[in-house]
Amino acid sequence: MMELGPDVLLDLLATSLSYWWVIVPATLFGIVVGAVPGFNAANTIIILLPLTLAIDPQIGLMFMVSLYAATHLGGGIPAILVNIPGTGGAAATTIDGYPMAKQGRGQQALVLTFVASTLGGLVTSIVTLLALPYLARVGYYVHSVEMVVIMLFGLTLIAVVAARDTLKGLIGGFFGLLLGAMGSDYIYASPRGTLGFLELYDGVPLIPALIGLFAISEAFVMIENETILTKEGQERMARASWADTWEGIRMALSRWWQITWTAMIGLVIGVLPGAGASIASFVAYQQSRFFSKTPELYGTGHPEGVIAPESANNGVTAGTLVPLLTLGIPGGSTAAVMLIVLQYHGVPLGPKLFIESPELAYSVIMAMTVSYVFMVFTILPLALYMSRVTMMPTKYLAPLIVSFTLVGAFVPREYLFDMGLALVFGLIGYIARKTGYHVAAILIGVILGPLVEQYYLRALRIAQGDPMVLFSSRLGNVLWVLLLLSIALPYVTQWWRARRAEHAEHPA
Repeated sequence: MMELGPDVLLDLLATSLSYWWVIVPATLFGIVVGAVPGFNAANTIIILLPLTLAIDPQIGLMFMVSLYAATHLGGGIPAILVNIPGTGGAAATTIDGYPMAKQGRGQQALVLTFVASTLGGLVTSIVTLLALPYLARVGYYVHSVEMVVIMLFGLTLIAVVAARDTLKGLIGGFFGLLLGAMGSDYIYASPRGTLGFLELYDGVPLIPALIGLFAISEAFVMIENETILTKEGQERMARASWADTWEGIRMALSRWWQITWTAMIGLVIGVLPGAGASIASFVAYQQSRFFSKTPELYGTGHPEGVIAPESANNGVTAGTLVPLLTLGIPGGSTAAVMLIVLQYHGVPLGPKLFIESPELAYSVIMAMTVSYVFMVFTILPLALYMSRVTMMPTKYLAPLIVSFTLVGAFVPREYLFDMGLALVFGLIGYIARKTGYHVAAILIGVILGPLVEQYYLRALRIAQGDPMVLFSSRLGNVLWVLLLLSIALPYVTQWWRARRAEHAEHPA
């Protein structure tokens, strides 16, 4: 294993900076790709695969990791401005980001997103660079049992979303879980709930569901108003200036510790193959609210509700490279495409990579670090102008959203069926919004439900059907305790505060 002394780190940094002509265009392109719902790093890199196969593997990898990191930042832009997550990892950002935009604080919300994303990605890239051999071992300790509990952490966010109307929130969450159960079961591959559609045999595709529940339903709601801004929001946007950008930077930097620890959640979850940014952002949001002194502000346009999912979302990017480089196992769909490129060029993976070409492994992570630095200076000045989108009349904005997002629903699988499915989910989302159900609760069920089932059934098969396997792991049991605490403690805290307030009003 290569020793990472100060001189080696400086050499890696100099090498990465010398490839600025690759990193900067990839970063800009990635931000645009992430901001368009339906497009992501994986399908974009697949489109560009002939290019990456034709160039030097180091240049190709630098291009791919820079684009990948930038898409995670870009996904938060439409999530805040028009309540449409550009990627699955930005879905949790809508819960507090969009209310901020409606209040005329879209510029500040964007700045919070950009600072949290870049600092979260920067911190985790540096940690990955320095602790790569140790992070590789995380995958050895986390198995199906532990993954079930980690997924349940994300599912408890349904209860958070349901805080204002528990019954409707839980109904929405369970409805999402039912939708997520559609497709072939994981044991016998028997179709269930597919209504005879072959296109649903692989389950409900995430992108059409995401686009329908958030984008198309939001477009239907927009048509009913002249603008998405409240009256106070319109007045605030009319006074928007560069001072709001600096205020957003100050708000983000004052919460540097929250950015750091939520980014580390993203890093650890990113190391686990198959987990991904959606899970990381939901878990980080849930944990951020759990440790907050003002949990009741979440969902109303609270800055910490924007910072937590965005820093975790970008913390995942470095984590997904760890199993790819150290074990030769792709941590996600984008890493799988990178694996194809490396195999095409005959680059060895796993321990052999660190013996024969250690500089390649470390230079890839250093390139990601540099790309996050470039992002800060590239994207922050644009926040003021991007936030103007919220002032566009909805009679123009709504048709544009529907047109672009329907194309995005088509792109991943190239099925016309997916465009129709997005419209169906759009109708479901519109009815949910008008009747007081939270579409985020439905989406959480759709995303996490199948994953919980998959890991649960895998654990049961290993244990030959014994459900007590869920409590057979020491690490798993620790996670179970933490899960129960995260569910119970907010209610205990609320009861304690109510009791203290009662004693203050009626002292003995």
